[in-house]
Amino acid sequence: SGASLCPHGKTTLAPQLFHRQRQDGAWGLTLATPTQAQMAFHYGIPRVLLANEVVDGAALRGLSRTVDADSRRDLWVFADGLEAVNALATHWCAEKSLNVLVETGIAGGRCGARSSEEAMEVARAVKGSPNLLLSGVACYEGIVISQEPERDRAQVSVWLEALVALAQQADGERLFEGTEIVLSAGGSAYFDLVARHLKAAKLSLPARVVLRSGCYLTHDSGHYQRLIALMEARLDAAWKPTGHLSPALEVWAQVLSRPEPTLAFLDAGKRDLPMDLGLPKPGRWLRQGQTQPEPCPDTWRLTGLHDQHARLELPADAPLKIGDRVGLAVSHPCTTFDKWNVVFEVDERGTVLGAVKICA
Repeated sequence: SGASLCPHGKTTLAPQLFHRQRQDGAWGLTLATPTQAQMAFHYGIPRVLLANEVVDGAALRGLSRTVDADSRRDLWVFADGLEAVNALATHWCAEKSLNVLVETGIAGGRCGARSSEEAMEVARAVKGSPNLLLSGVACYEGIVISQEPERDRAQVSVWLEALVALAQQADGERLFEGTEIVLSAGGSAYFDLVARHLKAAKLSLPARVVLRSGCYLTHDSGHYQRLIALMEARLDAAWKPTGHLSPALEVWAQVLSRPEPTLAFLDAGKRDLPMDLGLPKPGRWLRQGQTQPEPCPDTWRLTGLHDQHARLELPADAPLKIGDRVGLAVSHPCTTFDKWNVVFEVDERGTVLGAVKICA
C-alpha cells in the first residue's frame, strides 16, 4: 500500500520486540503515555509517536529533557483543542520543536476535535506557537466496532475522508511545516481502509501515511481474529494477502482441582489472563509427563475467572486430570502482555527459544 508502519508499543511494552519491529522496517514506535515514551527512548528507539494528548507540565518538561539528551530523538504528540495546544506551548522547552498532529474524533467517541472548524483552530494555534511544529493529522478509527460491519465500514470511510479534507484545508493555508505531512490512523481492524483513503490526499508536500496497528504482532484467537476476517473479506483481488495472521500468544495453566465431574479449576485467573474482550478459550492440553499437546475438544469451555483461578466446564468423561496443563488462547494481546514480567518465545513444539522482558 505504500504506508509506513509505526506499531503501537503498548501492545507488548517489550523493548526487545520494539527493536525487532524496527529491524523489520517499522518507521518508528507508537506509545500511549509519557512514561511509555520515556521507556522507548531509554531503550534506544529514536522516533516515537505518542498517540495521545499530553497536558501535564511535568511530563512535557521531562520529555523535553529526554529529547534534548540525544539529537537523534524525535517526538510526535496529538492535540485536539486550544487548551491542549496551550499546554504544549507553555511546557515544551526542548531546543527542537515538538511535532504536533491535530487529532479528530467523532461524537460520543474518544479524544479528538469534533468538527473541522475546531480542528482548523487547533492547526492554526499550533502554527502560531514558535516551539511547536504542525506535522500532520491523525485519528483513532478503531473505536468504531458494532455488530453491523457494513455500517462500520461506511462510518470509518467518512471519518477518514474528513481527515484527508482537513489535511488539504490546512495545507491550503500553508500551516504545515517540515519536509512531509503525516496522515495517521490507528487500529488493527481497518488498516486497509486507512491505506486506501489516506493515500488519496492531494497535498503540496509529500504525504506519509502512518499506520499505528499493534496487535498484528501476535494476533489473537478472538476479537482481532474476527475483525481481520472481516477485513480480508473486504479486499479485492489486487489487495488479497499471500498469507494470513496467525495467533501466536498462549497462556498455559495447570489443573489444580476437579471437584465435580464436569468442573475443573486451573491456576490462572484475572491477574494472568485478559477478559475485557471475551474469555480465553481452551486451545491445547498436555497430559502430565507427556511432551506433545493435543487439541482441546470444543466441549471444553472456560466460563469464569477468579483472581487466580479459571473455571473450566467439560464433559464428565473428559480425560483431564490434576497436574495436566491447558493452553489458553486469548482475545486481546494488549491486556495479556501487561500481566506478565517475562514471556517465553517458543517453537511449534513448545521448546523455549528465548525470553522477552515486559516493561509494564
